[in-house]
Amino acid sequence: MAPQISGLESQVKRFAAYWLPVIAWCGVIFYLSHVPNLRISPYWWDYPLRKIAHMAEYAVLARLVKRALVRTTTLSTLNIFVLSLLFVVLYAATDEYHQSFVQGRHGDIRDILIDSLGGWIGLGLRP
Repeated sequence: MAPQISGLESQVKRFAAYWLPVIAWCGVIFYLSHVPNLRISPYWWDYPLRKIAHMAEYAVLARLVKRALVRTTTLSTLNIFVLSLLFVVLYAATDEYHQSFVQGRHGDIRDILIDSLGGWIGLGLRP
């Protein structure tokens, strides 16, 4: 006879399956923000490539948060959209604040907007 999974064990597994990827991706973003003088290329296209990378990493974060909320809550589609985007905006703001303490980096409100746009695009632009 197979052992039964308790309610708590099931909740822990659900949390691990859906929220640990969010936490891990936040860790990746934090790590990249902590690299001094991070550059992709020495050429003129470094700036646009870095901004595209910003958008992409926050699009992924938004999708992961949305996935976790869909799978672990009973919130409406609109609430999931709003909470996912709010999470991205707040994480982008804290990330820029963090960068203001890293040598060769600086916090920039424009990057918060770029990151937020990436999250919005990642969510499909609408609920």
